[in-house]
Formats: sequence, C-alpha cells, structure tokens
Amino acid sequence: MIATMIVLFLAGYLLIALEHKIGINKSAVALVMCGALWTLLSLAGHDPQIGSQLTGQLGSTCEILVYLIGAMTIVDLIDMHGGFNVITSRITTRNKRRLLWLLVLITFFMSAVLDNMTTAIIMVMLLRRIIADRNERWIFAGLVVIAANSGGAWSPIGDVTTIMLWMRGNVSAWPLMYHLFLPSLLSVVVPTLLAQRYVAQSERAGTATPALPAETPGKKTEPRMSRLILATGVAGLLFVPLFKELTGLPPYMGMTIALGANWVLTEIIYDRRRDMEESIQNRVSKVLKHIDMPTILFFLGILMAVGALQSAGILSDTARWLDRHLHEPFAITGLIGLLSSVIDNVPLVAACMGMYPVADAAAAAASADPAFAQNFVADGLFWHLLSFCAGTGGSLLIIGSAAGVVAMGLEKIDFGWYLRKIAPLALAGYLVGMLTIWLQHLAA
Repeated sequence: MIATMIVLFLAGYLLIALEHKIGINKSAVALVMCGALWTLLSLAGHDPQIGSQLTGQLGSTCEILVYLIGAMTIVDLIDMHGGFNVITSRITTRNKRRLLWLLVLITFFMSAVLDNMTTAIIMVMLLRRIIADRNERWIFAGLVVIAANSGGAWSPIGDVTTIMLWMRGNVSAWPLMYHLFLPSLLSVVVPTLLAQRYVAQSERAGTATPALPAETPGKKTEPRMSRLILATGVAGLLFVPLFKELTGLPPYMGMTIALGANWVLTEIIYDRRRDMEESIQNRVSKVLKHIDMPTILFFLGILMAVGALQSAGILSDTARWLDRHLHEPFAITGLIGLLSSVIDNVPLVAACMGMYPVADAAAAAASADPAFAQNFVADGLFWHLLSFCAGTGGSLLIIGSAAGVVAMGLEKIDFGWYLRKIAPLALAGYLVGMLTIWLQHLAA
C-alpha cells in the first residue's frame, strides 16, 4: 500500500508539472490525487483513527484556504479600483539602469505584502508600456521574477509557503523578517548588479506596444478613491501579523477582520454615491466572483494529498532517511530549493512540515543530537532556511514559480533563453543568500 501511494503521488506530481503539455488543469489532478490517496489509506486499514486524522488535516488546510481567499479578495479589490496604478504611474525615470533598480526594488517590497504572481503581472504589464526593445524587456522581466520570489521569502504574508509556515507555528513574523530580510535582499541585489551589463546606459526612448486592454482595472475610478482603497487594503494585510502577535489568534481570524473592514468601507462609499452606475461599482460581492477558485482547489488537493502521506508515515520515513544520509540543514534545504525550480514549492514545504514536526526546545536539548535537533524548534535555522530556499529557488527556472509562469505567458519568454541569461544570475543570488544565512548563524 505504501509503495502504491508513493507511485500515485509521483504520477500526480508529474501530471501537475506537465499541465501545459497535457492540457489538464493541475487543480483537477490534485483533487483526484487527494481523494485516491486517502481512499487507499482507508481501504488498507492503516490506522483505525483515519477519520479523525482526515478531519484534523482538513481543519489545518482550511485555515490556510480561508486566509488565502481573504488575501486574494483584498488584492483584487485594490486592483479593480486601480490602486496599483497609483504606484506604477509614479515611475518616471528614463535612465534604463536606474529604471531597472527601481522596478526591482518596488517588486521586492510589493511582493512582501502581495503574492508574487499578482506583483509579477503588475510589473510585467508596466514593462510592456515603457521598454520597447524585446530583449531588454525580457531582462527586466527576468529580474522582476527573481525580485518577486525573493520579496515573498522574508515576509510571513509574502508567499503561500511562508504563510503556511507562519500559520502552523513553524516561524514567527518578526524573527522571520529579521533573519531573512538581508539574505533575500542580497539574492536580488547580486543578480541585478550582474544584469546591468545587459542593459544599456542610454535613456529609454518612446514606449512599448500597448499592453493593457481598453478597460484597464480602475480606469473609471477616481484617483482619490484608488489611493484610499490601496491604503486601506495594504493596511488590512499588514494588520494580520500584528493581530496575531497581539492576540495569539490564528492569522485567518485577522484576515477575516481585514476583509470585513474593507467590505464595510466600500459598501459605505458606494451607498453614498447613488449617481454611480451599478455596472462600474466594484463592490466586494462583485470582486468575489473573480477569485481564482482553481488555485484555491489546487491548494486544497495538494495539501490534503501531502496530509495523506503524513498520516501513512511516509514523510517521517523520508525524514529519517535524510537525517541518516545528509544530516545537515543547509544540505537538506538547499536540495529542496533546487527541487522547487522544477516542482511546485507548496507541496515541497508541506512535505517538509510533515517530515519534521516543530521540536520542543527541552526535548531537542535532551535528544541524542541536540545541536541538530535545535534546528527544528520554532524559528529554528531549518525553518528560516526552508522559507528562503523554497521561495527563491523557484527563480532558477522560469517554470519554477507562479511569477515565472506569468512572465513567460505574458512576454512569451523562451525557456532556453531564461536558462542561459537569467538562471545563472538567480543561482548567484540564491547561493549568496544561503551564505549570508550561514554567516548570520555563525555570528549568533
């Protein structure tokens, strides 16, 4: 039964990775894989407590899904009111190298609050309006992918993987930001420095071909309202980690409050503006219809599938194998980071969380190898390394992250071109970031 579950999971993984080749949505594959794995586990009678385990896994997974639905709704609310145009419209520099640095830094910090896919869409669409030369635009887009992934790695709300680790108690908000900000920043700065040789020092001339449709989100929204929705939306997202630290309640509770507050605000605004046509009102009830439900269902399927492997004891067996053959947190997480350039980082991180439960500090100190066990306590070295490697490792290939896939689709970036031009830059930043974490660990 164990062998069958492993084969089924690997087959599902392969179909997910080949989504664009076979034409089957990865969400459908994840849901079938989830159901099949739990069915196998139940029919094999592996554990009499299978029902309670299934309920427990579903509860943990739904906490993440509720959080993501709230965050995605707030981000879409900002976008539909043209809030992001408030940021991009202020980019006026015409020097190409200065523009490169500006776009990279904006992407880095924006993706720490928003998800990296949304950030990449905004910045790549902007590039298509301001960089006319295709080769240079691809360089800019490649750096945007790196910056989006690195920006999400140091923030508890910047990437699905960090959200998972934060919500499960593996990391805390402030220690994560404190330990990973510099490594994440350097993983962007180093590639940008190296990429400057590809970008001419000349001023950019003219504009690129129009990229935005006629009905750009927020086109009919007044600038004042766009700024207000941007401010309240971002404030709501930033409120969540503060809420968790102050109350100790799960992050999804803070997210429900943030979403509800933004919902009430927009309802009040539109109720007072009776002269505005209903068709151009972007109420939350309208925004909810645009939520990316296939992505939500993908997370449901893949996290529950990994939960089945955990309940079957497969992940704990894998952890013991890694401990025997690698037994080094940098080696384990470094390998995971390389795998995340090919395999979706969400199930990778979920699998690691199943393999290595958060260790109690006292139990770690009393273990046979206390120095190694201390890496797995809450906010231990392993979890910070995992956040960094799983997040930034996706930049090594253009298909390794949602940001990369978006850039590839919008700009038709060639896989081989990215491998030659951008992947070495991303690898340099990845290694420098890991080296920085190692030096910080030695200095602690």
